[in-house]
Formats: sequence, structure tokens, C-alpha cells
Amino acid sequence: MIGSAAILGKAERERIAAAIGRAEAGTSGEIMVLVAASAGLYRSPSLALALALGLAAPWPLILFTDLGAGEIALAQAALVLGSLLLSLNRTLRVALTPRRWRHARAHEAARREFFAHGLTGTRGHTGVLIYVALAERYAEIVADKGVRTRIEDERWHAIVADLLGAAGRGALGEGLIAAVDRVGAVLASALPGRRGDNQLPNRVIVID
Repeated sequence: MIGSAAILGKAERERIAAAIGRAEAGTSGEIMVLVAASAGLYRSPSLALALALGLAAPWPLILFTDLGAGEIALAQAALVLGSLLLSLNRTLRVALTPRRWRHARAHEAARREFFAHGLTGTRGHTGVLIYVALAERYAEIVADKGVRTRIEDERWHAIVADLLGAAGRGALGEGLIAAVDRVGAVLASALPGRRGDNQLPNRVIVID
């Protein structure tokens, strides 16, 4: 399991939190950053693979070997057990899951976290979540309805693309700071505010 300190160190989290404070100084928008090691457990694909291997394993042994029924059953059980043990590795489970499913799971998780952390309860509905799921190589900016009426979702696409590029280079912290700065600039142009409007803590949430 990846620890939260390995994902983002304390100093990085403090720098991102400071960037949130600066970004919110000129806007009524509320920014939160959440980074998850993974958006899901992805057990189903690995279990399906183990089942498929278990069903297929006996046939080549029956056709091409002289093994008895008991030996074939033992080989079948060993193969299934081995595949299940390998599936304990989260990286392998994610790799076995189609990209479309991974991104759908991360998209659902982003919205779930948006609601869970109170971003729908701000005055004017101006909450914005910058969400990153590392295992899925997925990022998304989720905005409440008060933001969406002023800012089209397309405005976030380039910011998300650059954030994913930074994460891919091993510069997640720097990428998040840049993303916060750019989100703050977009919010300030459409939803101006003043220092003191802050309604939510300027914090970075890391889920490992």
C-alpha cells in the first residue's frame, strides 16, 4: 500500500494548501484538492481471470499429458491459487481492468468525494474539487452549479491535461500547485471575491 507521505510529502501538502489560499483570495470560489492512490479495488477482473484459468487449465493437461485426474485437479487448484495471490497486487489488478472501466470508476469517485467533503454546501454553490486518482492516471475538476453557470467545463480540460503530464513526470506536487493557480485565475475572472470569503479549510486530502 502506498502511504500518504509517499504520495505527497508534508512540505508539498503545505505548499499546495498555501497555493489554495492565494488562489481563493480573489474569488468567491472554494477550491479543494484530493489525491487518491486508487479509485477502486478492482477485484472483479482478477477474480474473472482466476475463474477462466481454472476452467481452461485441465484441457491441455488432459490432451497433451498422461497426468491422472487427481494430478490435474491439483495443477488446476495451484494455478487458480497462484493467480489469486498475484491479484493481491493492486497495480496488477488495475492493469487487468480495461481503461474505460478504470476511468468510469475514477469519475464516479470524484463526484462521490465532491459530495462527501461538503463542496456542495458553500454559499453560492461555488465549490471546486481538483481530483487525482494515481493508479488510474486520471484527473478531473468537479465544479458545483454556481461555477458551472459561469464557467464551461471545457475551460478545465487544458489544466487537467497539464496536471496529468506533471504527475506522469513524477512532479505531482508542482503540477497540483500550477493547477490550483490556474483554477484560481479562472474563478477570479468569473466569480470575483475578496479575502475573507473563505468557507472551507485550505487543505489537501490524500487517500492511500
